Amino acid sequence: MKTKLYFACVLWVTFLSVAAQDNYTLVVEGFDWGPATSKVILHLNDTTSVANAANFDIKVNRTSDCLPADSPRAKGSLDVVTAYVSDAKGNRVKNGKNITLHVGVGPHIQIGSPILFFFTEGCRGNQWTNYQLTITDSSNSTVWNNESNRIIPLVDEFDLSGKYSADGVSLTYASFTPKMGKDKKPLIIWLHGGGEGGTDPSIVLLANRATNYASEQIQQIFGGAYVLTPQTPTRWMHGVSGETTRGDEPDIYSGALMELIKDFVAKHPDIDTNRIYVGGCSNGGYMTQELLLNNPDYFAAAYPSALAFFAEFLSEDDIKTLANQSIWYMHSKDDPITKADITVIPTYDLLMEAGAKDVHLSLYDHVTDLYGVYGGNDYHLNGHFSWVYSHRNHAQKKIDGKTITVMEWMASKSK
Repeated sequence: MKTKLYFACVLWVTFLSVAAQDNYTLVVEGFDWGPATSKVILHLNDTTSVANAANFDIKVNRTSDCLPADSPRAKGSLDVVTAYVSDAKGNRVKNGKNITLHVGVGPHIQIGSPILFFFTEGCRGNQWTNYQLTITDSSNSTVWNNESNRIIPLVDEFDLSGKYSADGVSLTYASFTPKMGKDKKPLIIWLHGGGEGGTDPSIVLLANRATNYASEQIQQIFGGAYVLTPQTPTRWMHGVSGETTRGDEPDIYSGALMELIKDFVAKHPDIDTNRIYVGGCSNGGYMTQELLLNNPDYFAAAYPSALAFFAEFLSEDDIKTLANQSIWYMHSKDDPITKADITVIPTYDLLMEAGAKDVHLSLYDHVTDLYGVYGGNDYHLNGHFSWVYSHRNHAQKKIDGKTITVMEWMASKSK
């Protein structure tokens, strides 16, 4: 009996040991071009002091109901750039029971993202895939193939559970509570593009790096700010007719969205109601402008990018309403989706003609590599990605004799 019990215990301990050895933590970060796996943390049974990047091979298998198994986007490999001994969160240590692998990232490494964009019937927009890694250490044939944890920097600091319903419309949202600041705090609202609709707010935060409004850099500028990122189940430009509106007909979400914003503010009495800012990209740029038109006295400033609201549908009253507000537009001349010459350029010109005092436009020839490692100004991202200049706080202008960035300008605005 004792022999059987001993044997069972040995089997159980061996099972736990093998199971632990299989585990890895995936680290996913947002970049200018979208989300990507940046690190893989391997969990070991025994303590080590050595890690050699050349020993590791990473194979990727992506599956989704929207992705055919034979799709070239389904399988691939990740390059290990460097490796080091770490703790379970990826922090470097001299001796430890974890090894962190830094993998190559870039706009050209499509297999690095657990999120894919789909544009087929029944599968539209950015969606999480089942993202399976198999990591092999060639020096001893050890294999890791079980993701036991996932770390998503900044996203993990948001509350992703927000839900709100009004007028038969249900919306989800994520929110960030600032860690700094003792007095009333401003509120930064970000409205996603057409590819981030759904009911998972992590997509809103990660698909085009909206998490950056919670970054230390931008939080410092505002002295601590709440961040609110509402999500529509479809698209902000969903018109009352069922078709996509470009300003030619009302949408079905703007009323409920405004009620969500007011409800969030009411539930957070430390928000400074004189410093509420709204911005968004593409579909979200449309909705930003729609909110400004319908609520001209509510927001202190706005920062739309890749504006999808067609200038031809602005009435004279609309132009006067917008001209009296603080707005900083960002757009690229080569935007293939929201073409600048029918959206932002004529809108800006009309506002200037109407005497706008605090309306600005950062108009770029291209959306370029701001990291400076993929070709710098010679590397062009999709021209629709002008939100990069907002998230990065890169847009800047000389205003009243002083060069100021878009976030510095916005932080200075109060009703």
